[in-house]
Amino acid sequence: MNTLPVVVVGAGPIGLAAAAQLRERGLTPLVFERGGSAGAAIAEWNHVRLFSRWGELIDPAARRLLENTNSGWAAPDDAAYPTGQDWTQDYLRPLASALGDIVQVGTEVVGVARRGRDRVVDSGRDTEPLSVHLRRADGTEDRITAQAVIDASGTWTTPNPLGGEGLPALGEKAAADVLEYRVPNLDDEAVRARYAGKHIVIAGSGHSALTAIVALANLEKRAPGTRISWVLRRGDVGSTFGGGEDDQLPARGALGLRAKQAVDDGLLTVVPGFRTATIEPGGDGRVVLVSDTGARIDDVDRVVVLTGFRPDLSWLSEIRLGLDPVLQAPVELAPLIDPNVHSCGTVYPHGVAELSHPEPNVFLVGMKSYGRAPTFLAMTGYEQVRSIAAALAGDHEAAARVELTLPETGVCGGAGVFDDPDTPAAADESVGCCAAPDPQLITLSTRAGG
Repeated sequence: MNTLPVVVVGAGPIGLAAAAQLRERGLTPLVFERGGSAGAAIAEWNHVRLFSRWGELIDPAARRLLENTNSGWAAPDDAAYPTGQDWTQDYLRPLASALGDIVQVGTEVVGVARRGRDRVVDSGRDTEPLSVHLRRADGTEDRITAQAVIDASGTWTTPNPLGGEGLPALGEKAAADVLEYRVPNLDDEAVRARYAGKHIVIAGSGHSALTAIVALANLEKRAPGTRISWVLRRGDVGSTFGGGEDDQLPARGALGLRAKQAVDDGLLTVVPGFRTATIEPGGDGRVVLVSDTGARIDDVDRVVVLTGFRPDLSWLSEIRLGLDPVLQAPVELAPLIDPNVHSCGTVYPHGVAELSHPEPNVFLVGMKSYGRAPTFLAMTGYEQVRSIAAALAGDHEAAARVELTLPETGVCGGAGVFDDPDTPAAADESVGCCAAPDPQLITLSTRAGG
């Protein structure tokens, strides 16, 4: 099977980094992206400015490929903070171009199996290649065999619902016209018109929610009649605003401070302990949110639902995955990233050992590897795919070696301030939000903590 390609699902930052790492190791990657271009998901939040610097957002193997390709690529300033648009235009698309025809856009992976076997059959799982089922943009279907599959498809397309039980609230689907599951781009005049002068509910407590608070609070100052309610499932605000001035990532700390200032200035009403159970029609196109205790928020025009993301595992149904029952992350990784215990600075470095499954040579990487945990870092994803590429190439010593240092304060994940180009801001959960200081060399055993 060593002559077969390694299929990479998704042409985002982690998927393209995987391709660069595999190519550098002499393996043959094939990248399938269902969107129309590399970085298709990032294109949906082009307005967000990351609070990682360029230096943390370019994979080392990808940088070497770009520098050694006669493409005229000029490396951005490592100390600058790009927007999503910058990241796509100045890095991801040039990288996809440098990788050439191994990156195939408009191609969706609709299923993966062991060739000739469903998940019930034991025989041949170590000797037969993987069968990857594809659907092209024109609707035609295809199937190829692969020695390995690296799933870097992310979680962007599967946001969590508003309902407090992890399921959609009653009436949530019927109220789709007033719900938005992303931070709205208020620089867009048409989008801004939908929010100006309205009663807006923001649901969520991560950095995406803080971003929405800052952006919409600024709109409230400019648009009379705009009213904001901030719904929290937790009982109080607590540590939601993060480390502030003590945060090792200044941009992340600044985001929390600006959101806190908006609350202190009375620009929004905080509604703690509210778990949405039902969305009822309220007349005039408005809705009413009802909690599981019967509490109500009336006359709501728009709801910005920023309650996190989850992995789509449906097209991996014939693969034997070893997933934690709580986080839906690989069982060896889950204890290291449990958001009830860990923040950015306490997640241990990890690689191929923690990302392996009962199904040989199938790996979930990037944000998808974290399941429902919100603490993913872009540089973590780059280290994941470096380790996996080394293992697939037979360099097990390199596979067990991970270079990674993480910030010590704050909770990672979330979108950042995008209204002030002079203020570095955060990235969305699905792409990596934290800068890293100078790396240190760490050698991992086959199990975490060894």
